[in-house]
Amino acid sequence: IENEMRGAYLDYSMSVIVQRALPDVRDGMKPVQRRILYGMHEMGLRRSGRHRKSAGIVGEVLKNFHPHSDTAVYDALARMAQSWSLRYPLIDGQGNFGSIDGDPPAAMRYTEARMAEITEELLRDIDKNTVDYRPNYDDSLREPTVLPARLPALLLNGAAGIAVGMATNIPPHNLGELCDAITFLVDNPEGTVEDLLKIVQGPDFPTGGIILGREGIKQAYATGKGRVVVRAKAMVEEAARSNRFQIIVTELPYQVNKSTLVEKIAALVKEGTVDGISDLRDESDRNGMRIVIELKREAQPRKVLNNLFKHTAMQSTFGVNMLALVDGRQPRVLTLKRTMQLFIEHRQDVIRRRSLFELEKARQRAHILEGLRIALDHIDEVITTIRNSRTTESARGNLMKAYSLSEAQANAILDIRLARLAQLERRKIDDEYKEIQKQIQALEALLADEQKVLALIKEDMAQLKEKYADERRTVIREGDGELSDEDLIPEVNVLLTLTSKGYVKRLPDDTYRTQHRGGRGVSGLTMREEDDVQHILSCNTMDNLLFFTNQGRCYALKAHEIPDASRTAKGTAIVNLLSLQPDEVVT
Repeated sequence: IENEMRGAYLDYSMSVIVQRALPDVRDGMKPVQRRILYGMHEMGLRRSGRHRKSAGIVGEVLKNFHPHSDTAVYDALARMAQSWSLRYPLIDGQGNFGSIDGDPPAAMRYTEARMAEITEELLRDIDKNTVDYRPNYDDSLREPTVLPARLPALLLNGAAGIAVGMATNIPPHNLGELCDAITFLVDNPEGTVEDLLKIVQGPDFPTGGIILGREGIKQAYATGKGRVVVRAKAMVEEAARSNRFQIIVTELPYQVNKSTLVEKIAALVKEGTVDGISDLRDESDRNGMRIVIELKREAQPRKVLNNLFKHTAMQSTFGVNMLALVDGRQPRVLTLKRTMQLFIEHRQDVIRRRSLFELEKARQRAHILEGLRIALDHIDEVITTIRNSRTTESARGNLMKAYSLSEAQANAILDIRLARLAQLERRKIDDEYKEIQKQIQALEALLADEQKVLALIKEDMAQLKEKYADERRTVIREGDGELSDEDLIPEVNVLLTLTSKGYVKRLPDDTYRTQHRGGRGVSGLTMREEDDVQHILSCNTMDNLLFFTNQGRCYALKAHEIPDASRTAKGTAIVNLLSLQPDEVVT
């Protein structure tokens, strides 16, 4: 029983890995995504056509290819239409397909969809025997095992999925950079990751944001695994009210829920973790994202912003794990170069198979044209032969015997219209035959020369870049994203006091006020009778303090490391802050 259970679990695991969770490195698609796009292709839902109800698309995909939950199919369809989920959306949706706030799409009976223009590049030439097909779930139809994929879709839109014992998380990239990198790799197969990094700057997320540092990118591209720190794009502006500032957030890290982020900031302000915020508003509209964080008059914008980076998803880590299926069945962690190489190999195979298909079609057409030319050269005899034949079958046989024709040629002659006997039509047949011969020679030369196949791949990349490429959305800056204490603590003027008994405290410099004539002043700190204030120092929280002892040693602290205390408190014993030796006293 144990062995049977182990075998059943392994079968289930491989099924999840291959047929659900992981994308194929060649076309970047998971099975459900591939089936949706192929189903829409079969329904004729191209960019030039009209939208169709999503419920109809889901029904066709369930009926023909994917006999699982309709929710799973619709969720996958909706995600391919979301501009904040895919760098280059594959479906042109009409209706409510959700929002970056985490709102779900409307029910499938309300929304409509068709393929985006760029999606047609994934399916181009699929009807030219460019990919293998397999039976669908009930063996009533056939479905492609992979798409021809003129686009490097895996790197273009990325992928995320959790299988059994493994997971994938591939970031999206900029199309122009990928096209240039693939072209470079075609010309320089020995190129290194460092060479590719000069072309592919890093991930390019649909929501923009700022990537901090390049080490995580380099590690991810060189090994297939790495960590990329992404920050929100925020700027400090002067508010309409004088002497106040506000933080404007216009871009968020990839896959961060805007509504949840706003709620988190409000909760942090309420519990006191983040200070200096007076108001918080989400002013996002159809023109773009805009979160407004109004600050208090005394707040320091940079310190507040650093606190938000530290305590919220405004700074997030994208864990890169470039795991994909190789040969349609083997999960592998891939480097950037290996991913591109496998895509190039796939395109070579597609171009070769397409060329063979077109060559066969051209040869068949040339064969027919040769028969027609023979018939036109002996038109009177051919007409006589046909007229003297009792049936179509006997006419076909007589033609084949008299002029050494094949059955296909004889059928073409029998189907010829009388209008084709005109002199002008004869010239068209001759011209077509010459063009077909040129096409055959070109295809044979292409199949005989691998460099010509690679040149076609480069040509494809140039066309894709010109037609679909756009500017980067994600900016890359130096730095690792680590925030020190100094990044989070406000720079304010403070007063430090040190008593002769070694008690130290810090308090704002406006705690005491100037005593005017007749005033009482402000009560100071409470001390033991034998203690008194030895030093009072005015400084900034970022200043360095040096403490000298009676043993001739010097200790250093930052001013902000001295604990706050109330006006009347005696403070904290200095021995709690400095590693003093026995009988050592700060002088």
